[in-house]
Amino acid sequence: MRSNEGRLTDSAVQPSSESTSGLLQELVAHLRENRTQLREDWARRITESRLLTAMTREEIFAEATAVYDNYVTVLETGSVEALEAYARDLSERIIPRGVEVHELLGIVLLLRDVLARSLFVKYQSKLPLLSRVLDVYEPAANGIATTVAVGFVQERERIIRQQQEAIRELSTPVLQVRERLLILPIIGVIDPQRARQITEQLLRGIRANRAKVVVIDITGVPTVDSTVANHMVQTVDASRLMGATVIVTGLSSEIAQTLVTIGVDLSRMRTVGDLQGGIEEAERLLGYKVIREETGEEPEEEPEATI
Repeated sequence: MRSNEGRLTDSAVQPSSESTSGLLQELVAHLRENRTQLREDWARRITESRLLTAMTREEIFAEATAVYDNYVTVLETGSVEALEAYARDLSERIIPRGVEVHELLGIVLLLRDVLARSLFVKYQSKLPLLSRVLDVYEPAANGIATTVAVGFVQERERIIRQQQEAIRELSTPVLQVRERLLILPIIGVIDPQRARQITEQLLRGIRANRAKVVVIDITGVPTVDSTVANHMVQTVDASRLMGATVIVTGLSSEIAQTLVTIGVDLSRMRTVGDLQGGIEEAERLLGYKVIREETGEEPEEEPEATI
C-alpha cells in the first residue's frame, strides 16, 4: 500500500513471515503438481549435457526421481537432515561408478534451473509475485545445492582415505615366515606418516604373533632422512619393549652414510647386509640349526632352543 506521500510502506516492501510461508506452500504445491513433467525435463537435460555418462538412462531417471522428491521435501520443511543422508547414500553409489564432483553439482544446478523456468512460466503475468516467489526459492535452492555438493565431497574424501590406507597396508605387509619370526619388507619412499603406520603395523604383528625376532628389510627404500631414521630407532626400541629383537637389512651405502652423517645412534640397531643374512641371523637367535642328511636332499632346519 502507499502512504500519503505516495511511497511504498515497509509492509508492502517486505513480505511478512505469513506471506513467505504461504508462497512456499504454493511453490511446493506447484512442484508436486508438475512433478512428472519437470522430472522428465530435468532427466532429458542431464542426458543432453552429457552428465552422469557412467550411468544408464534408466539409472539416471531413477536417481532424478529420488533427488527431485528430496529437493521438494527440503523446500517444504526447511530441514536438510534427510537430504544430507540421501546425499551420502547417493555418493556411495555413484562415486565407484566414476561420477565426478562437477557432474553431481551440474545436475543439481540443472534442477534448480528447470524449476526456476517453470516458475517464470507460471507467474509470467504476475511479475511482482514472481519476484517474491524467487526471493523464497533461490536461497533455499542454493542451500540445497551446497548441501549435496558438500556431502559428495566428504564421501569422496572418505573413500580416498580408505584407499590410501589400503595401499599403505599392502605396501608394508608384516609376514610371518615361521613361528616367532616376522619379516617386514618396505618398498618406496618413507615419509613421517608412513613411518608411524609401519610402527603401528609392526607392533600389532608382534603382539598378534608373539614374535621374538623381526627382520625389517629396506632394500627397496631409496632414501632415509633424519626424521625417518630417528623414527626407525624408536620402532626398534618399541619392539624391544614388546619382547622382540629387530634386525634391519638392506641398508644401501648411501643410506648408511646418511645415518652416520646425521648422527643416528646405530648402536641401538642390529643390522645385517641383506635379507637372506637377516633371516639366518634371526634363525640363529631363535635357536634354529641346519642339519644336512647324507641322502643329498635339501637340508632341514630344526629348532635347537628358544629365546
